[in-house]
Amino acid sequence: MEGCVNFLKVIGIDIGGTSIKAIVANQDGIVLDQTRVATDASQGKTHIVNKVDEAIHFLLADHPDVQAIGIGTAGRVNADTGQIVYATDNLPGWMGFHIKEWFEKAFQLPVAVDNDANTALLGEQWQGAGQGVSNIVMLTLGTGVGGANMIKDELVRGAHWNGGEWGHVVLIPDGHPCNCGLQGCIEQYLSGSALVRLASEESGQTYSTGQEVLKDYKLRVPAIMKVMAKFIHHLSLVLHNLHIGINPQTIVIGGGLIDAKQLWWDELLIKLHQMSPQIDVRPALLGNHAGAIGSAKLALQMMERRS
Repeated sequence: MEGCVNFLKVIGIDIGGTSIKAIVANQDGIVLDQTRVATDASQGKTHIVNKVDEAIHFLLADHPDVQAIGIGTAGRVNADTGQIVYATDNLPGWMGFHIKEWFEKAFQLPVAVDNDANTALLGEQWQGAGQGVSNIVMLTLGTGVGGANMIKDELVRGAHWNGGEWGHVVLIPDGHPCNCGLQGCIEQYLSGSALVRLASEESGQTYSTGQEVLKDYKLRVPAIMKVMAKFIHHLSLVLHNLHIGINPQTIVIGGGLIDAKQLWWDELLIKLHQMSPQIDVRPALLGNHAGAIGSAKLALQMMERRS
């Protein structure tokens, strides 16, 4: 194995509710090939599986020497067995699915599976904002809020596989109802969908996307300035709490909202310096490729343990 390590190839898959991203990468993190297909998740588990199957077959056609597959997926994943132990209706029929077993039988290759936030953190540590750092917390601000934790280069998944579910930590007691059944969760104040809701409530006009909100923030619309000030305040509180509670070397922030960081990042750093001057916060660098790159790393780690 050592003599041919430079030729080791793996597939990394990122299964999201909207799209499935797949890459072929080598052990140095060089992406050799990639594809992307629509998930069409509303059509159910069989359709999703067929789309993943399609992406893998497409890549194997030009890379038949791939030796393993890594998969990152939404949902709570038992990383030992590769079973989905919890999933929302965003991926219908996904809960209980033995995804590792299914794809190992389908392709006769070893498969590693994990939650997509964990694979995103793996990707950022390997090829992104967390390179050279062994203790990292990741917070993802997208349609929802997710996250992952790494201590001494090892993902901390938790006893019930939901470590890093920062979106459902309560930020505002008795606050806005959350779809998890609690009230006041971080997700209801820091996600892209929450930003749209808060902007609409404060301004009295209807916003449809976070981009629309941020456009008016750039134009310094008074109601949106107020909303973003509160958003930055809440985000700084969450980051402070993560820093105090886990004390990682760095916190990486990813998700769609980071794409507009030039509009609010400096204000966040000022706020953080007032609260936690030692905190190191970094924007994610890999964008929506982090999950697939991290899934490739997951597969490589599995191969290393087997060698």
